[in-house]
Formats: sequence, structure tokens, C-alpha cells
Amino acid sequence: MKVVLFCGGLGMRMRSGTDSLPKPMMPIGSRPVLWHIMRYYAHFGHTEFVLCLGYGATAVKDYFLHYQETHSNDFVLSKGGREIELLSSDISDWRITFVDTGMDTAIGERLRRVRPYLDDDEVFLANYGDVLTDAPMDTIVDEFLQTDAVGTLLAVDPQDSFHVVKIDPDGNLQGIEPVADMEMRINGGYFVLRQGIFDYLEEGDDLVMDGCVRAAKDGRFRAVRYDGFWAPMDTLKERSQLEELHRTGQSPWAVWDRRRRNAGRRVPVVEVPDLSSLPTVIPR
Repeated sequence: MKVVLFCGGLGMRMRSGTDSLPKPMMPIGSRPVLWHIMRYYAHFGHTEFVLCLGYGATAVKDYFLHYQETHSNDFVLSKGGREIELLSSDISDWRITFVDTGMDTAIGERLRRVRPYLDDDEVFLANYGDVLTDAPMDTIVDEFLQTDAVGTLLAVDPQDSFHVVKIDPDGNLQGIEPVADMEMRINGGYFVLRQGIFDYLEEGDDLVMDGCVRAAKDGRFRAVRYDGFWAPMDTLKERSQLEELHRTGQSPWAVWDRRRRNAGRRVPVVEVPDLSSLPTVIPR
């Protein structure tokens, strides 16, 4: 089952100094958040990816063209560093299609532009490329296949620390309630879609506010409530929180790594050093 990943975001709220990376390439540890998302899907057997590129397309392409397996896998070095034997591999069985879908293109239009690369997959997955979860994607897909809906999305609790203020017409305070405590859900950015979603998308449309809304009016779009781990990476603060979890080995989204599944207390963030180039890798 192919996975469409929207990778064209500028990530303006995460920028500092001269940082010009597209948002999906912002790192958590030594790997970009896009890599973490792809590892999540690969854990469930979905290793064919279609990347909808836009801003920073070259950075995404170059990252995978010069991918270093040794940065996240154990290996054996021999012959004075002239030979490296990998003990495990990240992406050896991945197939990645890189598609330029435009700089300022709406998400729905990006999806329309990569439709030819979905081949004969009636059902496919999609993701914003900047949100992490430990949701059981295999179960979500299985349950979706039992319906005739054209799509479903992960519905999660809001993460914001804002409070909703209720006031009367005279300006008197009637109540204050944390957003996270309200009976509401937000779009978590994890989609399971059928080709039928394209019947609800027109040129230039947004996927959610246009395509999903139209399908929902026909009773053909669903949502899966999920109360487990889910976290966006829209701001520097959110990235720092994810870095903290990763640094302490408590990354709940890393379902492929049993050592990193349970979130615990958070500790101060440390600067992650750049890793230098390593010798040519010889797969085991």
C-alpha cells in the first residue's frame, strides 16, 4: 500500500537564523521528522512512498541520494575503515518516488498531481509529513477496509495550552476552559484513502476543507478517535519537546524500536552535533 507524504511546507514558525530546510527535513536527533514518519509506516509493511515535493525539494532529494545507513544502524568496521558491514538496515527495501508538485500548491492539488504514481492501489495512505503518532495503523486500515468510505482520518485531542474564554454581551467573564479539556477533536494528519477521494477533489482544492468535507456530506468520510501518543512539529517549542523524548530514549512514535516506546519525564534539550561523512557502506 503506497504512502503519499506532503513534503512542501516552508515551516516558517520553526525557522531560526538562516535555517532554510523544509519543515519535513527538520531533524529529531540525527534524522529528519520525515524519516521518522517513513520508519513508522515501514514498520507496518508500507515501504512504497510518493513524496509530494515543493519548497526545499532539493534538500529532500539530496538527503536520500546521499543517505548514510550508518547514522542509525549498528555496523562493523574493518580494513582500516575501508569496509563497513551493516548489522541492520533502514531503507534497503524502500521504494521512493520524488514528485515536484509546486511551491504554493494546496494539499488536495498536490495529491491530484501524484495520482498517476499510485498505480492500481485502490487504497493508499497519506500524511502531512510533520506529525508523529504510535497509532496502530494496521488496525486502522483493516477497519477502514470493512467500510465503503473514500477516506478516514485520525482524530486526536488538541495539544494547545490555550484556554477558551466565555463572555457575555456585556463583557462579563462566564468561564475559562483549557482547549485540551474540551469535547472536541482535531485532524491528526494520518489518512487512509480510496481512489474515490478524487471524485471530491477539483483543481486547486485543499484535501481536508474541500475534498473531505464534500465526501463527509455524502456520508463517505470517517474519523478514528485516538487517545494515544500524537504530536505535531509546527513550532520550535514542539520540536524541542520531541527532541527531549528522543534524547532520553523515550520516543513513543518509534514503534519499530521497542526500546523507545514509552514517554517519560522530559529533560532539557541538548544540541545535536552534525555527523561527518563516513566510508562507503557495504550492505551485509
